[in-house]
Order: sequence, then C-alpha cells, then structure tokens
Amino acid sequence: MSFDLAARLAARRAENLYRQRPLLESPQGPQVVVDGQPLLAFCNNDYLGLANHPQVIEAWRAGAAKWGVGGGASHLVIGHSAPHHALEEALADLTGRPRALLFSTGYMANLGAVTALVGQGDTVLEDRLNHASLLDAGLLSGARFNRYLHNDSTSLATRLEKATGNTLVVTDGVFSMDGDIADLPALARVAKTKGAWLMVDDAHGFGPLGANGGGIVEHFGLSMEEVPVLVGTLGKAFGTAGAFVAGSEELIESLIQFARPYIYTTSQPPALACATLKSLELLRSEHWRREHLQTLIRQFRHGAEQIGLELMDSFTPIQPIMIGDAGRAVRLSQMLRERGLMVTAIRPPTVPAGSARLRVTLTAAHSEAQVQLLLEGLADCFEQLGPEPSDA
Repeated sequence: MSFDLAARLAARRAENLYRQRPLLESPQGPQVVVDGQPLLAFCNNDYLGLANHPQVIEAWRAGAAKWGVGGGASHLVIGHSAPHHALEEALADLTGRPRALLFSTGYMANLGAVTALVGQGDTVLEDRLNHASLLDAGLLSGARFNRYLHNDSTSLATRLEKATGNTLVVTDGVFSMDGDIADLPALARVAKTKGAWLMVDDAHGFGPLGANGGGIVEHFGLSMEEVPVLVGTLGKAFGTAGAFVAGSEELIESLIQFARPYIYTTSQPPALACATLKSLELLRSEHWRREHLQTLIRQFRHGAEQIGLELMDSFTPIQPIMIGDAGRAVRLSQMLRERGLMVTAIRPPTVPAGSARLRVTLTAAHSEAQVQLLLEGLADCFEQLGPEPSDA
C-alpha cells in the first residue's frame, strides 16, 4: 500500500480546486508586484493600511536594535520580554478587560483557548461557517462537538438543550469568507440562559469595527460577562503578526497553565511586539482610517449593484461577489489579473460547494479612484465572460 498523492493532486486540478501560491515581490499595499507583474490588489487583510506604515517599520527597527530579533525561548522559560508584557497590557486596555495573552498566530490562539477550556465530558458548539482554526480546535478538544446553523440563535438553543458538562459556544465575529457579522447579542442571551460561555474570534473585526477600533464587542456594546473569551489577530488590521486572547484574570492564568500552543512554543520576536504597539496606537488615534474605509465600502457596494453583481450582506471590508461555479470564479480572477487587478477566487473546501466567489477586500490605503478602476474592470470582465450557462 502506498500514498497515491499524484492522483489526489490530479483530481484537485480537474475540479478547478488546485491552489498555487502567488509570489509577492513588494511590500503589502494597494500597489504590489506579484510573480513579476505590477498589480492593483484587492485581496489582503491589511484593513487599515498599517502593514507598511513608516512609523510601524521604525518601531520594529528600534525594537530590534534594543531587544534583538528573536524571542529566544517560550514565555514560561525566559522568552516573555518587556515589549510582550507592554503589548498585553495595551490590548487589555483596548478590549476593556483585565488581561490579555499573546500568541504567535491566530490559529494557535483559537486552538489554545478551546482545548484549555473544554475536554472529554464537555460540549463545544460552533457556527457552521466558523474559520477552520475554530473548527479544528473543537474537534481536537475531545469535547462533544456540534455545529449550529449559521448565525442562528434558535438553532444554537436547540443544541444547547443537549449539551453536557462545561459548554463553550464559539463564533467568528466577522465571517472571513462572507463578510457578515455574528448576531452577538442574541447568541450571548441564549448562551447565558443555558449557562454556557461565549467565545468570539474577532480576527476581522478589530480595527474596522467599533468607535475606537475595538471590534464587534465594542460595536454591540457587550460586556465581558456576555462574551467571556475574546480572540483577536494582529496580522490583519494591526498590520503585524500574532494574536491574543483577552478576558478575566482567571481566564488568562488558566491559559498560561493549560493552553499547550502557548506553553510549548517560542515567543514572537520582541521587536514585533514593539511594532504592534505602534500600530495599536495608530489604530486607536487615527479615526480617519475607519471613516475612509467605510466611504470605500459604500462606493464599492453602490457601484457593484449598478453593474448587477451578486453581493453578500456585508458592511465590512470583506465584499464577496458570488459566482457559484469554481471554474468560472477562477476564470474571472484570471481576467481581472490580465487587466492589472488582483482579486482572489475562493473555492471549496474553503467555502461550501457551489458557492465559489471573488473575495474583494478593501483597505484604508486604497483610494476612491482605485476602487473605481476595480468596478470598471469587474464590469468589463463580467460582460466579456457573459452569463453563466444554465443547466437546462
């Protein structure tokens, strides 16, 4: 018996699901060079345009000069540097919670939080469209795992009736492939009624949402009692890398003791924490970034509706255009690229079968003129490709 990897790869190609890595040859931003081609990109998650900000770069350089370039050890050995600690305190302040804990990636933060809080004999209930890291965390926890219908508090309530042990309800704040937001007030009410904890991964909400960029919990004005476990990533609107969990003193101390992805990994470079402290300062003080971003979102949605594109219900920077067929989505993405526009085609298994889409993401670094170029390119490509053939 042997692994027939070639056959698996061939099947993926035949289904128009084969993935290839674009080679970025420039810093992140609206204007990029990918595989040697200059492109206007609408596919990164740098929502506030901070990934290449000169002040953030300078903070990194100054941090490296003072603290070196490596964490050197895990946080529990000797890798917890002063910049890490300062960043945790600043993130706690942003979220209005007593404590925050740094992780090296969002995947690790989700895996660490879920597996530390529930195990055999417990229950974890997740939105069916949650990010893969949340679903994997639920499966790996050993707890009884079930998924409720997308953003459906009634479906959640039904599943909570059968829950056993400690019960954790887990949802994305902003759903990364649809761009819609979780109905947190309703989910929190149902969870509280059943004595369950609510955990929110707000990877795509911090920065764009909330009066001060505090994300979906700030947007809805919810308390720590309503959302006990709050996760955020730093590689999107913060423009750097890493992640955090924010919550009570007891929660953070429990994660330090029991979250294996935290305990058994080297800390992120201290200089990275220095850079993130600067980006956090900009995120909180430069309100024009969120305001400009909302202007671009309104411009795009109005223009796309005039063209007749099928958009999803989203007021966030994530603006998916529904295509359906994976091959057609790939072709449209290629046609846009030939016009100097980079928009990624998202296909199964990332999204359900038959729901392939073009995932447009807007950032505060884009201009209204650039969004207009995108709209014109979309109009041309859809007109050239023509309507999707019917099954009849």
